[in-house]
Order: sequence, then structure tokens, then C-alpha cells
Amino acid sequence: MDKNEELICTHCRYELPKTDFHLHKDNPLARKLWGRIQLEYAFAYLRFIKTGKVQTLLHHLKYYGKQEIGEILGKWYANDLNKSNLTNQFDIILPVPLHLSKLAKRGYNQCDSIAKGMAEGLGIQWDAHILIRKKANISQTKQERIARFENVEAIFEIQQAEKIQGKRVLLVDDVITTGATIEACGIPIIEAGCQSLSIASLAVAYSL
Repeated sequence: MDKNEELICTHCRYELPKTDFHLHKDNPLARKLWGRIQLEYAFAYLRFIKTGKVQTLLHHLKYYGKQEIGEILGKWYANDLNKSNLTNQFDIILPVPLHLSKLAKRGYNQCDSIAKGMAEGLGIQWDAHILIRKKANISQTKQERIARFENVEAIFEIQQAEKIQGKRVLLVDDVITTGATIEACGIPIIEAGCQSLSIASLAVAYSL
């Protein structure tokens, strides 16, 4: 049996609730972020529905160490982008980082595996050391919308800015809900002098 089949069966793969946001630059996620941060593209691969297949996959990726799930979904996502002539639109991928304390506790960052899979599929580099989380914040999971924004305000920064100056950066996250984390990550990336910033999330809240 193929390794991918062991993690996500073929039947489940074709039943994944894709958004197809990459086919439309003016999509619901892009509109959600208008006026908040300047983006070239805003994509999300799957729709996140509570108790659905996507939640189960992400739960195993995030809490049970199944990093292969992130890599596989990242490659599949990149394949869809390649089919839509988006192969050469990005120079480098940055995953949304964890604080070092949480990274030490969990042992890995789930966004790294997604970034790795997407980078391999798109044929570009990824780097987990440029964008860092300089202070730990409480979990976003059960917070209200305003609290989410306050929780991530000014907690990210760029190291080695020269690595992204003049580059087309693709910021990768696992799930987008309010967009607070993406916005907080994007501001220092733009301030560091990138040519453009795009975002790609593995999943997006169904409310979009």
C-alpha cells in the first residue's frame, strides 16, 4: 500500500472539501483581509468544518505528531497551484512560527511540515528561521474575535531581513479563522522589504 494511502485513503482524498480559492483572486478569504494587510494572493486549500474530515486530519497533524499529513497535503496543494499556472509566483515560503517554549513542549511546528510539502511541490525554498514569534501567547482556539487580535499584536518579528528583501513571500498557516495571526505575521514581513506577500492556509473556517 502506498504510504500516502495509509494516511489519507484515495476515497477520502477526493472527498476533501476544497475551496478552489486559488482559481479566483477575488475570493472570500482575500476579501476578508482587504484593508487590513496588502496581499498579492490569499488562498486556502480546504474548508474547515467542525467534526469534519479536515478537523480530524489537522488534529492528528497538530496534536499526534503526524507530520506526514502536513507534507502530503502541502504537496497536493502545491500540485493544484501548479495546475493553475501559479508555479512561478513565489520565491520563498515562511511558515507561521511557534514560540520556542511551545515548540520545545510539542517537539515540532505543524506549519513547518505544510511549508516543506508545498516548497517541494512548488520547487522553491522554505525557511523556518526568518519569521519568529518573540513572545508566547495564549491559545487562540476559544477566544472571541477582538481578543484574538489583541492576543497576537506585535508578537512576531523578522530575523535576517536580507533573505526576504525583494522576494515574493508565501506565508503558510494551518487554519485561518479571523485572520488575526496572519495579519500580525504579515506586517513585519512587509516592513522588512519583501516584493510581495501572499498567504496560503491549509484550511479556512467554514464561516467564510
